[in-house]
Amino acid sequence: MTEFISLMDIDDESTGGGDTSKPVSTPIINNPKNVATAKAAPWVEKYRPQSLADVAAHRDIVDTIDRLTNENRLPHLLLYGPPGTGKTSTILAVARKLYGAQFHNMILELNASDDRGIDVVRQQIQDFASTQSFSFGAKASVKLVLLDEADAMTKDAQFALRRVIEKYTKNTRFALIGNNVNKIIPALQSRCTRFRFAPLDSVHVTERLKHVIKAEGLDVSENGLAALVRLSNGDMRKALNILQSTHMASQKITEEEVYLCTGNPLPKDIEKISHALLNESFSKSFKEISDMKGRKGLAIIDIVREVTMFVFKIKMPAKVRVQLINDLADIEYRLTFGCNDKLQLGSLIASFTKARSSLVAAA
Repeated sequence: MTEFISLMDIDDESTGGGDTSKPVSTPIINNPKNVATAKAAPWVEKYRPQSLADVAAHRDIVDTIDRLTNENRLPHLLLYGPPGTGKTSTILAVARKLYGAQFHNMILELNASDDRGIDVVRQQIQDFASTQSFSFGAKASVKLVLLDEADAMTKDAQFALRRVIEKYTKNTRFALIGNNVNKIIPALQSRCTRFRFAPLDSVHVTERLKHVIKAEGLDVSENGLAALVRLSNGDMRKALNILQSTHMASQKITEEEVYLCTGNPLPKDIEKISHALLNESFSKSFKEISDMKGRKGLAIIDIVREVTMFVFKIKMPAKVRVQLINDLADIEYRLTFGCNDKLQLGSLIASFTKARSSLVAAA
């Protein structure tokens, strides 16, 4: 026998519980303590899009999901791509559109901090999916399970989830989010509609940053904004974090302040380093770069990455360029495993010495 549940039995956040005789509570933002908390909140969350119309980019994907939502034909979703490209924001905006005030009751969100083993699938996810939903005015009666960082789930958990998705499709939709789609088993991929979120282009990052800058009343120079966009590499989360941290360090946000705050080498420093690599002897290059590295507190791995980008701007034969970039990639790979900085700096200079010899031979 199905147990009857009345609306009075369910706590309502807006009324302080099931007692409908109580007046609607004052919004929490009116509390001075909460105002201070809101001001101190990370801008990544403060300016997270609240609706699909606010999502900065990937309009083709967003419009497709919006249309499926309006037609009540939302499938299981697999959203994948690099960090900070709008995957989580998009699916949360979909959930807000579907459920409105019942958002928190109709969605189960598991993120990277949760245990992603088979027990989570068999207990939390299955328990949530198996219960009947009571939407009470929401636009859809189906519930939503949001699995962020799904590519970090164990293989056993993914295989168990495969059956859960099939069994509870009638009343539950699953949205899987991950950075690396290759770590999600094909059996799960085939049960979902896949959407790839590419890194954001500079236009969309710039537009969103200008919106935040205007809302916060920041003093940002033109070259400072360009530096934020350049260092974000299409990651909106990274761009907002850099903007907020730079603002905390300096009232005037310029290119130099952005680079100093992040610890990245300035473009003019990379030009000097590249000039030494291309023109100076091994010993002189080693001394100049070591001195600059120590004086400005630069990390060798950041120097390698920036120099790699600089190589693409240099006019040289394709064969020499490819070999040099491969050598730089090997150096970066070794640095990620904690290899000695001085040895890798020597390897960096040796790679350019070899490239210079190839250029001379080609000439």
